Amino acid sequence: MSNIYESAEATLGFISSPCLTKVELRVACRGISDRDALSKPDPCVVLKMQSHGQWFEVDRTEVIRSSSSPVFSKIFLVDYYFEEVQRLRFELHDISSGNNGLRDADFLGAMECTLGQIVSQRKLTKALLKQGNTAGKSSITVTAEELSGNDDYVELSFSARKLDDKDFFSKSDPFLEIFRINDDGTESLVHRTETVMNNLSPVWKSFKVSLNTLCSGDHDRELKCTVWDWDSNGKHDFIGEFQTTYKEVRAEQEGKQIQWECINPKYQMKKKNYRNSGTVILNHCKIIKMYSFLDYIMGGCQIQFTVAIDFTASNGDPRNSCSLHYIHPYQPNEYLKALVAVGEICQDYDSDKMFPAFGFGALIPPDFKVSHDFAVNFDEDNPECAGIQGVVEAYQNCLPKIQLYGPTNIAPIIQKVASSASEEMHTKEAMEYFILLILTDGVITDMAGHTGSHRTRLPPAHVLSLSSAWATQTSQTCRYWTGTMGSCVHRRVNPSSATSSSLSPSRTSNTPLQLHWLRVFWQKFLTRWWIITTLKASNPSVCRTTRPQEPSVPDNGIHAKIHSNTRTHIYIYIIYIFFMYCIIHIHMQKHKYTYVHKQTCTHNHTTYYIE
Repeated sequence: MSNIYESAEATLGFISSPCLTKVELRVACRGISDRDALSKPDPCVVLKMQSHGQWFEVDRTEVIRSSSSPVFSKIFLVDYYFEEVQRLRFELHDISSGNNGLRDADFLGAMECTLGQIVSQRKLTKALLKQGNTAGKSSITVTAEELSGNDDYVELSFSARKLDDKDFFSKSDPFLEIFRINDDGTESLVHRTETVMNNLSPVWKSFKVSLNTLCSGDHDRELKCTVWDWDSNGKHDFIGEFQTTYKEVRAEQEGKQIQWECINPKYQMKKKNYRNSGTVILNHCKIIKMYSFLDYIMGGCQIQFTVAIDFTASNGDPRNSCSLHYIHPYQPNEYLKALVAVGEICQDYDSDKMFPAFGFGALIPPDFKVSHDFAVNFDEDNPECAGIQGVVEAYQNCLPKIQLYGPTNIAPIIQKVASSASEEMHTKEAMEYFILLILTDGVITDMAGHTGSHRTRLPPAHVLSLSSAWATQTSQTCRYWTGTMGSCVHRRVNPSSATSSSLSPSRTSNTPLQLHWLRVFWQKFLTRWWIITTLKASNPSVCRTTRPQEPSVPDNGIHAKIHSNTRTHIYIYIIYIFFMYCIIHIHMQKHKYTYVHKQTCTHNHTTYYIE
């Protein structure tokens, strides 16, 4: 049942771009400089992607021991967005034996490019750079291939019998490589098994590979399988090879015994009585069907959509036009925009169109105690609202009756929805997919409680949050929807909640002009008394950019006392400009009539200054 969450992760319409394409990247290197004269490097390639000017690790290949021209079996799967410039960095490291970390690894070079360059050329080869200079004759080749529509996987398990012995004092150390023959005759490495030491009849571990990777969805495409005897110096001994197709491999499911003779062409030509260099046996073949989210919807799955709204004081006074909760007579505020944009998509997949709506961080009647999981319609027994319009009306009716407070705790809301999901899992049908939309404006104060809540024992439902500060504090790159279809921006998300996305329709990153003013104030304002954030010019309706002090989150800094609205920013700018103008004006008046023209004269090795 948990596969529905994996399917929705990739196919829900409101978190994918209309120009999204899945791309596979294969990496190979050549001419890697030896670490020393006695050994070859143990290379590993780390893929990084740039987001907001910083590099974040996406994935890394396996470590290939003692190889100066490695071909990595690890395939990088990345999302390609045609409308964006996606910068990639491939770093090559030499990782010593017994240590798979990068801390003690030797950096061998790097190559930077864009994903568009790789996709357009299909195969990109560039020199590796180290400290701005070419790292000897080292080069890296990245090959891109777009994934087709078939997302199914196949699980395979191989063994061998009576392989040739290539070692004098021990038996062979065999491993198996599987290559796909492309339309142009080239070979693409699909999988490399582990090495079974000192064994002529090895049994390799089972592995999973997508049909796109294995045969590009073509069941008749040829596959080349090669068996090698591993050597520590990287010069592996060839044992034999054979060719097959996925169509032939799939026949194992029908109960047929599938095996191939492992042939060494050199021995076959030289020896008349040569039969084979061993036999490779297919022990297991299992097709893993990957259902799309549409398959679940057409099968009767219902979406349970829940809304949680931030009513903390950091949103500003709802009576102030600069507040995110300001109810404008003619246009919706930012909370309503995000709510309607997401809710209208989800409600089409809910038969009863009844949506629970909760609030957190407010003092609620009648005793006005702070609550972090109250029903927006004030009916705790039935918090559901009729459609998105019902949620909007409940929100508008709730706002005048509560008092915005704090802090921003989301764990109680997540636990409440997780409890409902847990109850659903114990039913026979279990055909409901839970989506929790959290609309919040700033730093979440109970991240430990959020990540430690018992929802982690449940299938990973989606948690969407409108939050800028929380997203920039965490450490994994992801994408979030900006409130309009097809408009996606990179953000960073906590690895411990990898299913969470940040959704922010109004808060964007600082422009260069804003960063310049921020730098000017930080560097030149007298004694650096105030840290002032820049005015967000991207959305005039959102005037507030700094987060004021919440009741239970003390802040002794002077900047916390500055009410963060547009008027305050403008006043400070005017005072600062006037102050600088006065200094410049006084300085010019002082030197207006005392301008000195200095001239030098040298006589008898003595320099005189004549005014």
